[in-house]
Amino acid sequence: MGVRRPVVAGAFYPADPERLRSTINGCFTHSLGPGSLPGEKSDERRTIGVVCPHAGYMYSGPTAAHSYLHLASEPDPDSVIILCPNHTGLGGPVSLGGSDAWDTPLGRVEVDQELTSDIFKASDVIDVNEIAHYREHSIEVQLPFLQFIYRDFKIVPICMGLQDLETSRKVGQAIAQAVSERDVLLMASTDLTHQESQSSASAKDGGVIDHIVKMDEVGLQGWVRSQRVTMCGYGPVSAVLIASKLLGAKESRLLAYSTSGDTTGDYVAVVGYASAVITR
Repeated sequence: MGVRRPVVAGAFYPADPERLRSTINGCFTHSLGPGSLPGEKSDERRTIGVVCPHAGYMYSGPTAAHSYLHLASEPDPDSVIILCPNHTGLGGPVSLGGSDAWDTPLGRVEVDQELTSDIFKASDVIDVNEIAHYREHSIEVQLPFLQFIYRDFKIVPICMGLQDLETSRKVGQAIAQAVSERDVLLMASTDLTHQESQSSASAKDGGVIDHIVKMDEVGLQGWVRSQRVTMCGYGPVSAVLIASKLLGAKESRLLAYSTSGDTTGDYVAVVGYASAVITR
């Protein structure tokens, strides 16, 4: 089945391992980041899912670091299911990855083949299609952060071309069915509003965040449609909310929000980023 090689190393994040580690460190200590590095872990993991941005590290890395600092404070999961939007249009409507492992500058991450198979069997909308992941960046950029905080884990990559509510429900239900007896973390990889003014993005993203905090996937999908929000991963977020609730989630809360303008100083056309956690 092969190994999926990095396609945005050297662009979205450094290709050199030492520079990459230093950059990730800098995301944690950045003024827009959580302000500290991962420390000791608790004895219990209450987190079921997270929402995390996937732009270049110089733009969204500090906001993403809020999610990763939270995850680092809890025990490592066995596997991380990462759901992302399909930016390229390649592959099927909802595609599990077909590779055996993914490489990054920090090493190799194995794919959980058994869990992949169980998710595939649990749904009639999910296929196994590596082409969807071939040039897609929005799972790849999460992996170095995960490698930075976790010692040993596997992944299940899922790329969603179709993101409507019914598809999201089927994906979320299949995930919940497949992971009910497993130690798994769910991650929705998404950016929020794209290339609008700071005031417009903040207003639209505020509605998105409100529905994430309420764990309301129906409201989220309605808001995205009615307000024409250019959020790229509303389907992955919806699916993670659905699966998380089926797995016993009781609370969702925002950890951080920023825009690209907060790092570049250009507030004319920004992209929004949010980190949020969904817990028992």
